[in-house]
Amino acid sequence: MSTSAAPAPPPASALPRLAFAGLGWIGRHRMNAVADARLAEIAYLCDPIDDTTLSFDELLASDADAIVIATPSAMHAEQAIAALERGKAVFCQKPLGRNAEETRRVVDAARANDRLLGVDLSYRFTDAMRAVRKLVADGAIGEVYAADLVFHNAYGPDKPWFYDATLSGGGCVIDLGIHLVDLALWTLGFPRVERTAARLFHHGGHAVEDYAVALMDLTSGAAMQLACSWNVSAGRDAVIGATFYGTDGAAAFHNVGGSFYDFVAEHHQKTRTTRLTEPGDAWGGGAIVDWTRRLAASRAFDPEIEHVVDVAAALDSIYEAGRR
Repeated sequence: MSTSAAPAPPPASALPRLAFAGLGWIGRHRMNAVADARLAEIAYLCDPIDDTTLSFDELLASDADAIVIATPSAMHAEQAIAALERGKAVFCQKPLGRNAEETRRVVDAARANDRLLGVDLSYRFTDAMRAVRKLVADGAIGEVYAADLVFHNAYGPDKPWFYDATLSGGGCVIDLGIHLVDLALWTLGFPRVERTAARLFHHGGHAVEDYAVALMDLTSGAAMQLACSWNVSAGRDAVIGATFYGTDGAAAFHNVGGSFYDFVAEHHQKTRTTRLTEPGDAWGGGAIVDWTRRLAASRAFDPEIEHVVDVAAALDSIYEAGRR
């Protein structure tokens, strides 16, 4: 998950050997990103609905240096811990765990076994979000006192397990809100959440929330407002954005034309807007390519991953507040 300067690609003879668990759309996409980057050897495949592939236990017993996990959420923590305890590095789809406790257990296992752990928080790797974060870090908008976060998806997940909280951990908050909360805390230097108020709405007979609003007070003094949903009448495919308001301006990240993939960054000063980036960057595989490049340099634990526990704890606070 580090966004620091990357080391040079390794020679072919030194490429780490990767095993992929879960070959749905996201698993295949991330595998293709690794293949295109030529930073690792794709050595083993596992998919629970394809009996021509290996089992997860066989991946654990293999000589793979690392396992990439893109299975349903309920399996993430258990599989990641099993891999780490076998001495393998891990890259996992979000969420790493269904709550902060599960997430912390995985991070603890990575630390105890001194293995690199990464999570696919991919929006960090958009040109637009990086430009917004730099604007905030440079002090160009002054002291940030508020962040408005939104992710409305006009569609909903197409797999039944997403709608079972025991399997998914929750609904649109843990599916979509996790990206927004991560982006905001990452941009602001990971202040803690002090207080949370939230409302969770359930439509269509689902046990998990499909619309959520939350207000979180941060130890930095800023207020963070989140809204996210599935199957909402958005008038377009998606509405995605993160705007940071400061004493000297604002920095905004948002999608273009309802796209799930095209984003821009803007610097707002009163009524004036300056666009900082243009859409079109290929960012979807950025997180796994960055992790693979770091893996080639060292399989050792990177303490930066500990912040995923902060994100999970913030999501837990939304669920706790929404049940009150």
